[in-house]
Order: sequence, then C-alpha cells, then structure tokens
Amino acid sequence: MPNVTDPYLDIAKLIERLHRRFLDVVRAELNHLGFRDLTPVQAMLLTNIGDEEIVIRELIERGYYQGSNVSYNMKKLVEGGYIEQSRSPHDKRSVRIKLTEKSRTICEKIQELEVANGEALKAAGVSEKDIEAARDTLRDIERVWSDFIQYGRRA
Repeated sequence: MPNVTDPYLDIAKLIERLHRRFLDVVRAELNHLGFRDLTPVQAMLLTNIGDEEIVIRELIERGYYQGSNVSYNMKKLVEGGYIEQSRSPHDKRSVRIKLTEKSRTICEKIQELEVANGEALKAAGVSEKDIEAARDTLRDIERVWSDFIQYGRRA
C-alpha cells in the first residue's frame, strides 16, 4: 500500500484545494465590488474570453471548461448582460460571443486582483524563481494528465 504522505498522491488534492481557494478569493473580490449576480467561475470565464469574439466551442477546446458548464454559464452571462452573442454569418448553428462593457470592467478588476496576489506572494517571501519552478511543474503535471486522458496508462 502506498504511503499516504507520498507527494505524488498529494498533488491532485492540493491542486483541487488551491483551485477552490482561488475561486474563494475571486468570490470575495466580486462581493467587495458588488457583483453578487456573478459566480467566480463565470468571472474567470469572462477573463478567458478576453478581448476576442469567439465561438463558445473554443473555450471547451482550450481545455478550460466542460460543455454543460459552459452552456449553463453562458446562458446566465447573457441574461446578466455580461456577454453579447450573435449567430455566425457562415454557420447559423454556431454562436459567437464577446464581452460587454460591464464585463470588461470585471476583467480589469480580476486582472488587478491577480497582480495584487502576485505582489502578496512576493511580500510573503515567495521568489520569482520558486513561482517559475511551480509553474513549470504544474505544466508538466498537466501534460502527463492530458497524455493519460488521450493515451491511457501507456503514456
């Protein structure tokens, strides 16, 4: 039986906890800004759309979200006035989306929050070298997990 403190086994749980904690940070900022009709996942969806006009499918293909989550959240974002959508002129089945001015403001605030979090890490003594090493390691984990999904245990 593997050692339960094995860091390889602990990493998935840590990643999950960090993700939830990050969403809690975003939720606190949204509440502070008075955006109570927007969930943290929806706010991050807006930041992933950015300044582009894209087809919803692109968010799924980029690996950010699952289809059912995107559909539900898009509906809520359109209803809330955060997203404008239009039919593609070339394929009427395809819906193009873009941010509204309301959502651009939120994206700016989320970007400011991310900068502030980076500064907080520096102030806490986390070096840029440590952050780069963590980022590289997380990318390696993502690659291994993606290969596992695509190729199974042979990867």
